[in-house]
Amino acid sequence: MGKFFSDFKKFALKGNIIDMAVGVVIGGAFGKIVTSLVNDIISPLISFATGRVTLSNLKYVIKAAEFDAAGVELVPESAILYGNFIQTIIDFLIIAFSIFIVLRIFMTAQNKLEALKKKEEEAAKEEAPAAPAETEISLLKDILAEIKKDKTE
Repeated sequence: MGKFFSDFKKFALKGNIIDMAVGVVIGGAFGKIVTSLVNDIISPLISFATGRVTLSNLKYVIKAAEFDAAGVELVPESAILYGNFIQTIIDFLIIAFSIFIVLRIFMTAQNKLEALKKKEEEAAKEEAPAAPAETEISLLKDILAEIKKDKTE
């Protein structure tokens, strides 16, 4: 049992896991911000433009509620609440667009870094000394041969 907890500790304290956990927390908070934006700002504007009370109240009643003489609900209504569905779609589109923008920024930066590295590598290749000419190589071989010959004598 001790090995299990030791392995779990190693797993949980890896850098990638912690980064992922931070991303999940930030993503949850971002989701709440987007939901508030849609519910508190965008939906009322759409409702004002369409003349409806709120988007979340949009529904298609399949069967109306039944009430008794005193006004007590006997059977609840059966309805399709498509207004909440529309709000959720708007939430999704905003989050998807935000993620697209962030990824696009990262990909653009990565492409620029790769292009810069490629230019630096090309510049380094151009500045590198040219390979010695064949005559220089044969001259060096002759000098080495003379040095070896002198050492053996």
